[in-house]
Amino acid sequence: MSASRKDMDPAFHGAGTKAGMEVWRIENFAVVPIPFHGKFFTGDSYVILKTSSLKNGALRHDIHYWLGKDTTQDEAATAAIKTIELDTILGGRAVQYREVQGNETKKFLSYFRPCIIPQQGGVASGFRHADVNEHEHETRLYLCKGKHVVHIKEVPFVRSSLNHDGIFILDTRSKIFQFNGSNSTIQERAKALEVVQHIKDTFHDGKCEVAAIEDGKLMADADAGEFWGLFGGFAPLPRKVSSEEARDVDTISVKLLCVENGQPTPVDADSLTRELLNTNKCYLLDCGIEVCVWIGRNTSLEERKIASAAAEELISGPDRQKCHVIRVVEGFETVMFRSKFDTWPQTAGAAASEDGRVKVAALLKRQGLNVEGLTKSDTSKEEPQPYIDCTGDLQVWHVNGDEKVLLASSDQTKFYSGNCYIFQYTYSGEDKEEYLIGTWFGTKSVEDERASAISLSGKMVEALKSQAVQTRLYEGKEPIQFFSIFQIFIVFKGGLSSGYKRFITENSTADETYSEDGLALFRVQGSGPDNMQAIQVEPVASSLNSSYCYILHNDTTVFTWSGSLTTSEDQDLVERLLDQIKPNIQYKPQKEGTETEQFWGLLGGRCDYSNQKIVKEPENDPHLFYCDFSKDNLKVTEIFNFTQDDLMTEDVYILDCHSDIFVWIGQKVDTKIRSQALKIGEEFLEHDFLLEKISRETSIFIVTEGNEPPFFTRFFTWDSAKSAMHGNSYQRKLAIVKTGVTRPMLMFQKPKRRVPTSGGRSVTDKSQRSRSMSFSPDNVRARGRSPAFSALAATFENPNSRNLSTPPPAVTRLYPKSTIPDSVKPVPRSAAIAALTASFESAKESVESKSSRESMEANSIENPISASGRNDDLTIKEEMNEGEDEDDGGLPIFPYEHLTTSSSDPVTDIDITKREAYLSSVEFKEKFGMKKSAFYDLPKWKQNKLKMAVHLF
Repeated sequence: MSASRKDMDPAFHGAGTKAGMEVWRIENFAVVPIPFHGKFFTGDSYVILKTSSLKNGALRHDIHYWLGKDTTQDEAATAAIKTIELDTILGGRAVQYREVQGNETKKFLSYFRPCIIPQQGGVASGFRHADVNEHEHETRLYLCKGKHVVHIKEVPFVRSSLNHDGIFILDTRSKIFQFNGSNSTIQERAKALEVVQHIKDTFHDGKCEVAAIEDGKLMADADAGEFWGLFGGFAPLPRKVSSEEARDVDTISVKLLCVENGQPTPVDADSLTRELLNTNKCYLLDCGIEVCVWIGRNTSLEERKIASAAAEELISGPDRQKCHVIRVVEGFETVMFRSKFDTWPQTAGAAASEDGRVKVAALLKRQGLNVEGLTKSDTSKEEPQPYIDCTGDLQVWHVNGDEKVLLASSDQTKFYSGNCYIFQYTYSGEDKEEYLIGTWFGTKSVEDERASAISLSGKMVEALKSQAVQTRLYEGKEPIQFFSIFQIFIVFKGGLSSGYKRFITENSTADETYSEDGLALFRVQGSGPDNMQAIQVEPVASSLNSSYCYILHNDTTVFTWSGSLTTSEDQDLVERLLDQIKPNIQYKPQKEGTETEQFWGLLGGRCDYSNQKIVKEPENDPHLFYCDFSKDNLKVTEIFNFTQDDLMTEDVYILDCHSDIFVWIGQKVDTKIRSQALKIGEEFLEHDFLLEKISRETSIFIVTEGNEPPFFTRFFTWDSAKSAMHGNSYQRKLAIVKTGVTRPMLMFQKPKRRVPTSGGRSVTDKSQRSRSMSFSPDNVRARGRSPAFSALAATFENPNSRNLSTPPPAVTRLYPKSTIPDSVKPVPRSAAIAALTASFESAKESVESKSSRESMEANSIENPISASGRNDDLTIKEEMNEGEDEDDGGLPIFPYEHLTTSSSDPVTDIDITKREAYLSSVEFKEKFGMKKSAFYDLPKWKQNKLKMAVHLF
C-alpha cells in the first residue's frame, strides 16, 4: 500500500493514539472534529473512531461512519472515503463499519448506552439543530426493539403505530408511559426502561412521572386510562404480526465477488477457502444482511476506495436498506468474516499487527505526523493475581470408583496424574461464608472416575443450596486461583485409585506410580511461597528447560538443577519444595552448563532440550456472550462493551477469558437449564465461537447470581447489591425508574467485599472473621498461625514428618536453643507464647498419647491463637492477650545486626526469605517506618523493595 502526505487529512492528526472516542462531522466535504456528547442529527454524517486499550498493551481501533436519514449522498460518500483515509493513517488494521440511522450495529450502539435518539437538524441540509428544551414540549412516540442493545425509532403518534410485538414509549410534557406489547419479553421490557430513564434525565431533568402500561390489562388502572385517553380512548389492537420481519440468516447464501476495474465479479468456487483471497485485490463477501469488504494488504488507497464504492452500489437497492457494510483488512479479519469460510488457517495476527504498525508509523513520522502511541504494544509484566481470599479452609477428597475419600491435611497438596480429586474451599465473603467446589482431572485419569467426580461434586453444591461456585479443572490448565488456594502443589505420576489400577493392568503404556525410592524428575514452577508447584516429568534430559529449576532424585541421591534463565526466586522455591518431596537428604546443586556426569547419568545421558525463554502469555480481554440453550443446541450472542446490568436474572451468560470461562446463571433461570450449566460451558468450548483455538480442557467456573466471586466480579464495575434485589429484570428496573432511587432496592444491606492484596491476603475487622471451623487433624490448615503452633499441629498429625508450615510466613523447622549463639538469644516473649513453646518442646516425647493431644487443645484455649484451621492473616494483636506487643507471629526475636545480609555474626537456621519477621515490633517500626501488619498488606514487590533498602533481602 502506498501513502503520501496529500492523502492524510490534517483533521486526523494524532488520532487514535490513546483510548477513547473521537468524532468528526462532515461539513462541506471535509471532516471537522467536534466535541461529542452523544447527540446525533438526522441531517448529518459522522466519522467515529473508538480506540480501546487491550490487556496486552496494544491499541485496537474500530471506525464507524454514521449516516443520518436526511443526510445527502455527497456527505455519505465523503464519510465513507474519509473512513478509509483514517484507517490508512492508523496502520491499515482497523475494522470499518457503515452505520445507518435506525439500523446501527450492536457494537456501535453499545458505545452509547442506553440508546441513540437522533435530533432533527443538520449542517448541509440547512436544517436547524433542534434545541433540547423543545423536546419536552412535544408528545413523541418511540418504538423500542432489542434485548441487549436498544434500537429506537420515532413513529407517528397514532393508535395504528401500536402493536402487540413491540415496546412503545410515549413521552409527554409531564409523564412518560411505557407500553409493553403482550408478545414482548421481560428482558426487552427491562432494556426499554433504561431508555425511559434516559429520556427522563435528559429531557425532563429527572422530574416527571413514569407509568408502565401492560397490553391487554386495562383493569380500570388510572395510568392506563390516561394513556389510552391520549389516543382518543381505549380500543383493542388488531392481532397482526409486525410487517418488519427479520430475514432468516441461516437461509442466506454467501457469495464472494472480486472487485476488478470497479466492478464486482463473482468468484467461481465450490467452497469458500482462504486461498481464494489475493493480497493484491479487494473482494466483497455478500452475506445478505451484511456485506464485508476484504482489502488485500498490497492494494492502494485508491483501490480501497473503489471497493468501498462498489459495496455501496451493491446495497443501493430498496431491499437492501438495512444491510450493514463492514470493511476488514487482510490479517485483521473479524470472527464473523472468517466463520463464513469453510477453512481458515491459524494466522500469526499479532506478528502481522506489529509489522504493520511499525512500517506505517515510520512512514507517518517521515511525513511529520504525530505517531505517539501508534506502536504501543508492551505487554503487562505483572504477575497474575488470584483475586480471592487465600486464607480460608481447604478440604480435599480423592475419588476412588464411585466414592470420595477425605485426605489428611498433610496429603491434600499431593495429587497423582492418574486420579481425580474434589476440593472444597471455604473463605470469608461479604456477609457470609463463600464456597468454591471443584474437580481436578489428572491427565491419565479414567473417564468413569471423572464422571463420578462431577456427580459427587454436584451433590456437594446441591447440599449448599447451589450457593457455591463450581469449577472443573484439568491438569496443566489450572488457573491462578487454584494454585493460590493450595499454595504448595505437587503432581506425581501414576495413580492410587482402583480405576487407575485396572487401567494400568490393561495398558502397558500407563505411567508407573511414583515411589520415593525410585528415579524421579520434578519441574519447579510458581511465583513465590504462596504459589509454588512441583510437577513430575519424564526423567530424561529432554524434559529440561532453561526457564525452570528441577529436582532429580533416586533412592539415595538428590540433585537440584537451575536453568540459565532462572532467578534466585525460582531457586528459592526448589529449597521449599525439597522439604515436601525428599526431606532429610543433602542435595547436590547443579547449574546449567556445569553439570556433573553423575547428574547426566541419572537422566540417561545428555541430549538437546529447550533453552528458549518461556514468556507468560498476557491476560486476554474478556468477551461476554448471552446463551440460548434449547434442545441441546447452543447459540450465543456477543455483548459488546458489557456492564453488570447486561446480566439479566432470567438468562445464562458466558464470560470468556480464554484461559478460563465463567458460566453465569441468573436466579430466575429454569431449573432444567441450571442443571446443565457445565454442559453449556463444554458446548461453548467445543464450538470455539471466537475461533481462537480454545482448548477443550479450559477451566470452567459455574457462578450463580448473588454468589459471584471476586475473580469474576473484577471484570465489571460491580455492585453486589444489585443481585440481592427482588423480582425479575423488569420489576427491578421499574422500581428504580418510578421511585427515582438510583441505588437498587435491597433485600438486605451488605457490607463491602474485602479486596485481597497481591499476596492473596485481605484485611478485615476481627468482628468480621469467622472461626467456626472445628479443630481436627484432617481440617488443620497451617496458614496465618504462628510457626510454633503450625509445627506442633503437624507433629500431632504425623510424628514422622518434618515440622513444616505453609508460608506465609514460611519456616521449615524450629531449632533447639543450643544452636542459637548466646549473643543472639531470642528476646523474651509473653507468657502465652512461652507456654506454647514449652508445649512444642514436650510434644516430641508424647505425641502419640491422648494426654498430649488434650494438652495441646488446652493450650490453644488458654492462648488467643485459633485452632480452627482458618487463616485470617492473624496479627499478633489477635494471637496475644490485649496490651502485648504487635505481630511477632510466634517467631523468635533477634537483633537487626544479626539478621542483615551483610552481618558479620549472622543468625543461622532461619527462613532467609523472611528475615524481617524475626525483628521485634519496636525495631521493625524503626527500620521500616510502619507496623508489621501494614508492611504485610503491601504488594510483594514493594515489600521486597523496602527489605532491600534495609539489607534484609
